[in-house]
Amino acid sequence: MEQFRNGYLVADEKIVEVGPMDLLPKGITYDQCIDAKGAILLPGMVNTHTHIGMIPFRSLGDDYPDRLRRFLFPLENECMNEELVFTSGRYAIAEMQLAGVTTFFDMYYFEHQLAIAAEEMQARALLAETVIDSVTVDVPEPMGGLQYAESFLPKWQGTKRIQASIAPHAPYSNTIEVLQQADVLSEKYNVSWMMHVSEMDFEMEKFRKERNQTPIEFLEDIGVLSPRLVAAHCIHLTDHDIELLQKYDVKVAHCIGANTKSAKGVARVRDLLFAGVTVGLGTDGPSSGNTLDLFSQMRLFANFHKTFLRDRSAFPAEAIVKLATIEGAKVLGMEDEIGSIVAGKQADFILIETDSVNMFPIFDPYSALVYSANASNVRDVFIAGKQVVAGKKLVDFDVTQLRAELAAAMEQCGFKRKALKAMEK
Repeated sequence: MEQFRNGYLVADEKIVEVGPMDLLPKGITYDQCIDAKGAILLPGMVNTHTHIGMIPFRSLGDDYPDRLRRFLFPLENECMNEELVFTSGRYAIAEMQLAGVTTFFDMYYFEHQLAIAAEEMQARALLAETVIDSVTVDVPEPMGGLQYAESFLPKWQGTKRIQASIAPHAPYSNTIEVLQQADVLSEKYNVSWMMHVSEMDFEMEKFRKERNQTPIEFLEDIGVLSPRLVAAHCIHLTDHDIELLQKYDVKVAHCIGANTKSAKGVARVRDLLFAGVTVGLGTDGPSSGNTLDLFSQMRLFANFHKTFLRDRSAFPAEAIVKLATIEGAKVLGMEDEIGSIVAGKQADFILIETDSVNMFPIFDPYSALVYSANASNVRDVFIAGKQVVAGKKLVDFDVTQLRAELAAAMEQCGFKRKALKAMEK
């Protein structure tokens, strides 16, 4: 990534020009001129895997071993509705924007509501309806998410910042036919699609016993591995799995925070990158990793992988920052639009202040970003040239109001009462 100790950026909806300050063209007039005051300029960060409708579940039963079946699935079925998903989505987008995340790839339910929320908040998003072999909160029959997606996808074609997609939950929770149809839809609309892959111990055991394959070998067998597939997690990989991911140019969304919090393991990211597989960082949902910012993921990535490999020199800080920016853009198939500060790309960029106590001194800006900075250091955020965060506050929205609306939606469906009751069992 090119560095300027003192530089300038000229932008409209797209970046017009960037360079060192001593080459700033003379006589240019600007609608707005921002003095960065020593801040670090970065491309907007890219969260490659999340579930933004799940803010209500944050901090619920974090230390319970069977959290998914004890809390998440039952409360989703009892409480989740369009209003709760919408208000959760807006709150989650606010959290991401305040942390410098300008683009994200989401999979959940009621994705049309999340598309409306993202559009209102000027976010750049790829939004995928979940398909699973059970009745869900937004469809009345198993696998009904496929029909939802077939209707959802064309409605958001051609919009500037929002793309619709499809997300089969996992290889073990869908039929072969549904997985193949999801791949066909992705190809038809030329959009990335997502699935949880090689994440669970029981998943690995199931495919070993029933097919003598890994989940990735199974997906190759049914013909759905492609450059459009974003495989989330990929914790449990064999050497052959990595070869297949490279062969078909499958992208990987790596969620170190959620994976280690749930004690599932540390993915073989160094081996993936060495093989030429594209990897980006994701937070997973706010119920899984508890935060939607990538500063925490960068630091966890550095700490866990260096310890796992027993190699302090593994993954230089600059490489980790790239995982949160340009490599994340590649995962989403958007590297020609976002992910770096380059003329012609979308004007998605952030300013990270260096005035706070944790940001001095700075010998290496990349090290400061990975090991010193946190989300609270993000000062200004722009998406397509529109400022959405100024001076660490949302420009067009009030976080207090967004929180009140979410709390009201939770109260209306009795979420907290039912959650507390579930914890008593």
